[in-house]
Amino acid sequence: MPIRKIPKNYRNVTGIAAHSKAEGQAMFESTLERDFISLLEFDDEVERFEVQPLQLVWKDEDNKQRTYIPDVLAYYFGNNIKPTLFEVKYRDDLKKNWSTLKPKFRAGIHFAKENNWKFKIITEVEIRTSYLASVKFLLPFVRKGPEEESHMQLLADKVRELRQTTPASLLKAIFNDEWNQAKLLPTLWYLIGTRQLGVDLNQKLTMSSRIWSIC
Repeated sequence: MPIRKIPKNYRNVTGIAAHSKAEGQAMFESTLERDFISLLEFDDEVERFEVQPLQLVWKDEDNKQRTYIPDVLAYYFGNNIKPTLFEVKYRDDLKKNWSTLKPKFRAGIHFAKENNWKFKIITEVEIRTSYLASVKFLLPFVRKGPEEESHMQLLADKVRELRQTTPASLLKAIFNDEWNQAKLLPTLWYLIGTRQLGVDLNQKLTMSSRIWSIC
C-alpha cells in the first residue's frame, strides 16, 4: 500500500489511475508520473507495481534524520530483471534541485543494493515518446477486451493468411461494408495491444500501419 496519501496540488495534475497491476491505489502527483505508470501497466514484463511503496530514513551530514519516499516499485516476471525503485522527475527539476535530491537518491541506491534491487531515475525524455502515444491509445482497448470472441479468430486467421497487411487493408479483406469493418476495429486494436498481432509501437498507429502475424 502507498506510504502516504497524495494531496491535491493546484500546480500539478494529481489523481488516482485505474491499473490492474497496481498494488493499492495508483496515485500520481504529475502527468509525468501518470504517463509512467501507464507504461508499467502496458509492459508485459511487469508483474505488478506499487506507487510510493516505502519510506527510507537516513541521517544527513549534520546528523539530522531525513526521509525519502521513492515514486514507484516495480516487480517483473522471472529473474532476468530485478525489482526496481523508480524516481520520476522532470529534467528541469533535477537540474534545479540536484543538491537537495542527490542525498535522497543516494539513500535509494543504497537501499536498493541491500535488497538486491535496482534504483533508477526516469525523466520525460524516456517517458514522453512515440511509444507512450501508442500505449495511451491501446490501453483502453486492452482494458475493455474484445467486442466479440469470434472477431479475434477472424482477424488473426486473416492476418496469418496475408502475413503482412495494414488495419485498413485487413478490414477490407474481411468485409466489404464499412459498418462491419468498424465493428471489427476495437478487437483489432485489442489484439495489437495484447501483443497477439505485431506492430511497431514506436511509430504512430494509423490505419496504414504495418501489422503482421506473430504465430
